[in-house]
Amino acid sequence: MELRAGKIEPRMIELIANTVRVLSAEAIEKARSGHPGLPLGTAEIGALLFGEVLKHDPTQPQWPDRDRFVLSAGHGSMWLYALLHLTGYDLPLAELVNFRQLGSRTPGHPEYGRTPGVETTTGPLGQGLSTAVGMAIAERMLAARYNRPGHTIVDHRTYVLAGDGDMMEGITNEASSLAGHLGLGRLIVIYDCNRISIEGSTELAFTESVTGRYKALGWDVVEVDGYDVEGLRQALEYAQSQEERPHLIVAHTRIGKGSLKEDSAEAHGAPLGAEAVAALKQKLGWPEESFYVPAEVYEFFASRRQAWAAVRQNWEERFAAWQAAYPQEAKEWQEAMELQLPEDLEEALPHFTPGEMVSTRSSGGKVLAACAKKVHYLVGGSADLAPSTYTYLKGEGDVARGDFRGRNFHFGVREHAMAAILNGLSLHRGFRAFGSTFLVFADYMRPAIRLAALMGQPVIYVFTHDSIYVGEDGPTHQPVEQLESLRLIPNLEVIRPADAEESRQAWIEALRRTDGPTALVLTRQNLPVLPHPPEVVAEGVRRGGYLLQVLPAASTDRGPDHTASNSLTGNGNGGDDERKLTLVASGSEVALALAAAEKLASLGYHCRVVSMPCRERFLRQPTEYQRSVLPQSGRRVFIEAGVGSGWYRLARPGDQVISIESFGESGPAEAVARHFGFTPEAIVEKIRGY
Repeated sequence: MELRAGKIEPRMIELIANTVRVLSAEAIEKARSGHPGLPLGTAEIGALLFGEVLKHDPTQPQWPDRDRFVLSAGHGSMWLYALLHLTGYDLPLAELVNFRQLGSRTPGHPEYGRTPGVETTTGPLGQGLSTAVGMAIAERMLAARYNRPGHTIVDHRTYVLAGDGDMMEGITNEASSLAGHLGLGRLIVIYDCNRISIEGSTELAFTESVTGRYKALGWDVVEVDGYDVEGLRQALEYAQSQEERPHLIVAHTRIGKGSLKEDSAEAHGAPLGAEAVAALKQKLGWPEESFYVPAEVYEFFASRRQAWAAVRQNWEERFAAWQAAYPQEAKEWQEAMELQLPEDLEEALPHFTPGEMVSTRSSGGKVLAACAKKVHYLVGGSADLAPSTYTYLKGEGDVARGDFRGRNFHFGVREHAMAAILNGLSLHRGFRAFGSTFLVFADYMRPAIRLAALMGQPVIYVFTHDSIYVGEDGPTHQPVEQLESLRLIPNLEVIRPADAEESRQAWIEALRRTDGPTALVLTRQNLPVLPHPPEVVAEGVRRGGYLLQVLPAASTDRGPDHTASNSLTGNGNGGDDERKLTLVASGSEVALALAAAEKLASLGYHCRVVSMPCRERFLRQPTEYQRSVLPQSGRRVFIEAGVGSGWYRLARPGDQVISIESFGESGPAEAVARHFGFTPEAIVEKIRGY
């Protein structure tokens, strides 16, 4: 099978490679920081990939049928920036000169959305390769949905450059295992095997056979000399011609090739030094001029851009013919690419009966099933926990080797990889992806969740079994700090609904959000559906927090058994500030706060109960709205069955936080709740004794 754009002459490969070497060394030297080892060691690989192999059009970096390239070894970012500049992406030479400077489009590690041509944010090792698995899955899924006989509109590959550090990270093994299981033959990974890491030789800690491991994982593996361009070319041609298994090309290279620090750990993560850069230029016969690019290189890529544009334009013609032949599929394509939601989505979702006892994982599962019927591009799965998280889409089929038409993923017990693969599915475009597991295992997913938030990717996480109410499984499975730790991640919205109706609205808000990820935090135990109008709940969840109920203090002449008013708007007969309370809670603790408030009202306290399913959203509301929900008078009491540190953002001197500042205990849920004082009676005593 021929490569995409015709073969490059050996002399031009060498000239491009040396241009990449010098540009990288100079930019890193000027910045006084960076990682020259990879750019110098893999320059020929870059020249071959970007000049000959990749199907791309630098003038249209979002072309849907482009090949995806991921630099998993993101510390070698100058290699990528140099190649993006040379090939003609919107990355002027001035940006290379400004490498690693504040506000530049050439940050220390590649960042999605900042630099044209960067497909994903990388740097944390292992994340890039694992994200690329998601991209490769997305390509196969789109092909299964939209390609028709005589109309192939999805036909691209995913390429990765990974290093020794990537191969050491556990997430890489998880993702590669699933890639082998699924037979992702359009995934091609080049392993820059230079056997050097920061501390020195990889022999210090890494002596396994990567080749043997990947063969065992179901990959096709070949080994080549990283400077034998014809050998690399043949390995890539073979990988393109065989689609039964993913491909690992082990390219043996020399870190810092051509420099005075070649084959040394010193070349990994520090500038070479002015003398070494000068020596490199002299060795390569390069002009002394800073940031020099041979005119011949620019001319070569100008010619290539014409060929790449012709390929892209040919695709656009074929796409137009497909649109005409299959208008319904074309409509669905546009909806999926733009994440358009149907106008009648809310009307199609179930409501729940006040007083009904239902867990939010159960109600969330019912809402998810209804969403899936209306949103055809919604796909997802779990880390082997779908029967417990209630996230399996019945009747929608499974994603499986040789059959990518389904909508359910079986990620296996691989939370690390699941989160990164979800990022890849989202970045590729064409799908809205969700993944589920128990909240306590969010810790395994955190690096990829953080990257989703950094990249603004609208991934949805469904975390169930959300607190000490997990019960008998004990402290290892009872999340205490996880909820608050997720709230700390910038641009991640954490929604913890109080009942089935809030759960319904949480899914709506998660699907509406397109500028970042959302975590839905759901209960295993049943909760009462609260008797409040759906429109009030909808507006309250949208704003992140709202006044749920007002319970005026019982009149002394009516006795302590007087039932308080349930008005949502009245101020009641509050009395002095010491008897005015605002109880704030999320999730299962909202029902607890309501029960406690009823008892407190009978004892002469004026109580307001606030449900705050998403503190991040509430804090973004105008001050006027925040004060309407949390008045300035009286005491605020925050109740949550987890660590309470985050609630002090809303607390004032004299306010109270009732939380759990230790690990849980093993026992029936009710017994554990009593042990930690999370019963209405215990809450009342804590408030009265404060």
